[in-house]
Amino acid sequence: MGAMTKAMTDELRAALERGAKDFGPTLAKLAAERGLAVTKKDDGAVVPIPITATPVIVEAAENQRRQRLAARLASAGLKMSRAVLGGLRRELVFDGLSPLEQHLAELTFRQLDTLVTTRVDFFVSDAVHALELNATIPAMQAYSDIAAHTFLEVVGRHAGASDEQVAAWKRANGSNARALFDALMAGYTKVRPGPLPRRMVLLCRRRDAQLTEQQALCERFNAFGVEAEVVHPDQLAFSGDDVLLANGKPVDLVYRHLFVRRLEEADLAGAETVKALLAEKNGTRAVVLNPPASQVEVKAVFGLLSEALEDGALANAASLTGEELEAIAQSVPWTRPFRGQALLKEVQANPDRYVLKRSWDYGGRAVFVGRTRHEASFGDRVKAAYGEALDWQDTCTRAEADRTGGGFVVQQLIDITPERHLLCRAETQVWTDLFVDFSSYASVGLADQPAWGGVCRGSVSHIVNIVGGGGVLPLLTAEVAAGLHSALAARVR
Repeated sequence: MGAMTKAMTDELRAALERGAKDFGPTLAKLAAERGLAVTKKDDGAVVPIPITATPVIVEAAENQRRQRLAARLASAGLKMSRAVLGGLRRELVFDGLSPLEQHLAELTFRQLDTLVTTRVDFFVSDAVHALELNATIPAMQAYSDIAAHTFLEVVGRHAGASDEQVAAWKRANGSNARALFDALMAGYTKVRPGPLPRRMVLLCRRRDAQLTEQQALCERFNAFGVEAEVVHPDQLAFSGDDVLLANGKPVDLVYRHLFVRRLEEADLAGAETVKALLAEKNGTRAVVLNPPASQVEVKAVFGLLSEALEDGALANAASLTGEELEAIAQSVPWTRPFRGQALLKEVQANPDRYVLKRSWDYGGRAVFVGRTRHEASFGDRVKAAYGEALDWQDTCTRAEADRTGGGFVVQQLIDITPERHLLCRAETQVWTDLFVDFSSYASVGLADQPAWGGVCRGSVSHIVNIVGGGGVLPLLTAEVAAGLHSALAARVR
């Protein structure tokens, strides 16, 4: 298998377009059955996530370069959060955390040196631009595998490829679920040197939006040789001072897929047990990965990384390395905490240049893209945040004064062009213009990086969030795509 030329890429897309009516329904159905779906909180209904019949193709070397960028940015973010909570402009991060997040951060931030899984979300245009860092529950490892592997399997069969060939493509394309497992095992043995855990649980709330993904991960982890089960807070209990039980059986390792702030919800049964687990020294009764790390994901930290390029004292205070500063310089767009009248006037006067984001929030809810200020979606987001319709100038005024979630950051808009992709839902395949992001996984604090890859999401909106709509695009290495191209070309000869 070799690299993909533009002509080969065009031929592959044309072949996929021709064949999508035949393989598209199977692709969508099988991906959903394997877990590419979201679960609705209100009634537990499982809703398939659309998958494209058109993949994103990236050279393996470029994929690895982006992963290295992500690793250095994640390391820098962890260091910066530690420096900030240690007293360096502390209010930018600490004040935005919930009371429980503040309590746990105070207990653990000085010792926090390992994050087995993080995810950096990029937009790719003339360069690779890092938009934010996910360090609490950076999901989609199973989603990415389901999308890519199901695509290779379904399209490979359509092309007449053998089972052995399809299996080889899957191996060559990599697996983020496998990388996550390897990272969890390495993180566990770092805390408890010796044998691997006998039993691990994936902890999430009931009707978690990504419940099917957690179930898919458990299937993989069991296949890798460690007993794994999805559990919820009310299924945990302590036995004495040194044993954690889940459904009555001892647990060695907890993979946390639960935001700390969820534990403050009045109706979350079992929250007190999880609070106690997170507050004790990691590894006392069970190893928790990732441990509480809300302060790392706060977007003001990303703003300070950007600022550190111009402020040597800030870079030194966070002990940023030359490699980390180079990664920031290469990929992080200009980002700052949104405070002060001078910055307010600049952003008000140039809406097409900026994006406002609440510093500590998730799901893309309080994100205001100046360029979309005349679109209905912009008005909907503003109304959801402030209870009334506001124009760009008034939105900026309110955001600059708003300290909820630590206030807002302002970021340079990354101008990307929507890409045309064939979106598959059940029996339909529709060409759709999608804004596509590229996310890379990375670990911090492990002796070696697992074989992480990436995941691509698409949305009709500038704000790409899988729970809020859109689809997942299969991500293929160019070498694997070249093999698939050859198989499809042979089919029509």
